Amino acid sequence: MQCGVDERVFPGGVLLVARHGKALFFEAFGRACLLPERPMTTDTVFDLASLTKPLATTVAVMILVQQEKLNLDQTLASTIPALGGTDKRQITIRQFLSHTSGLPDYRPYYKRLIKLASSDRKARLRDLLVGENLIHRPGLVSLYSDLGYMVLEWVVEDASERKLDDFVRDSVYQPLELRHLFFIPLDKGKPREKQHFAATEHCPWRDKTLNGEVHDENAYALGGVAGHAGLFGTAKDVYGLLEELLNACTGRANTGLFHRDVVQTFFERHSDVGSWALGFDTPSRPDSSSGHYFSDHSVGHLGFAGTSFWMDLSKGLIVILLTNRIHPSRQNERIKTFRPLLHDTVMGSIPG
Repeated sequence: MQCGVDERVFPGGVLLVARHGKALFFEAFGRACLLPERPMTTDTVFDLASLTKPLATTVAVMILVQQEKLNLDQTLASTIPALGGTDKRQITIRQFLSHTSGLPDYRPYYKRLIKLASSDRKARLRDLLVGENLIHRPGLVSLYSDLGYMVLEWVVEDASERKLDDFVRDSVYQPLELRHLFFIPLDKGKPREKQHFAATEHCPWRDKTLNGEVHDENAYALGGVAGHAGLFGTAKDVYGLLEELLNACTGRANTGLFHRDVVQTFFERHSDVGSWALGFDTPSRPDSSSGHYFSDHSVGHLGFAGTSFWMDLSKGLIVILLTNRIHPSRQNERIKTFRPLLHDTVMGSIPG
């Protein structure tokens, strides 16, 4: 990790390694912000970026499946009537979770949305999603898609009759006492204690370095809460949620919040198309960001801002890497080669 700082892979980061419920390594390195300079600490709060997908939207779907308010194989037409007359009507929730929906990967919706009153933006986004054409037949091609998770947010809110951030807070984070996993809705004001956050990019159109404000442009335009991005958290609380999921999957003692059969279903690949399970990635050989030594029974996810986690289910191992690699610019992509090297080093240092 210190080499990562010294070689300017990232200004700073936190690494947490745990096995069978015991932390083996938990340290901070480098700086949370370059100007004014602030040190990174193990309590630093990170913009988790696309870790929102598994740690908020996916776990929300898990809870709704357990409550029998959603079924993985129900189609979008049966969930959201507004999409019933479109080419998306036969896409299943399972296909959205596994990135095989056929939707495009990304659209810069924010360029349109920021011109509107904030109260009108979510409805306009959903109009845009209704009008979006599929680029593949559902189930045939794996394409990582932010749009699919924007739709899943809609699905969660329709099924739960609550906003995504409120539902996942009350259903998951509060029962597990995870006070440092949260969204920051822009309409509720900015956080007072900015010194607790890792800074991200200097945004040219917001004309400032982002600190305690969501980096993802589409999530920002949607008010800070979205199905694909917007979650903030500490390494400790990311670990708390992952450990609960791992314990549920392996049948070890846990709170009972997640059902074993449901978690196991979400952690399995359901298709030969791509490497995705449901909301979680699995190692893709030979070039996985997990490196060479995580077993095939592993799940993980990456975030654009420099965040990631990998869990080896058979070894009871969790590795969480949170960095501010896009501070001050997203042009720094050295983390792509750093991640697998780090994971190989971690795996090589653990006996057995």
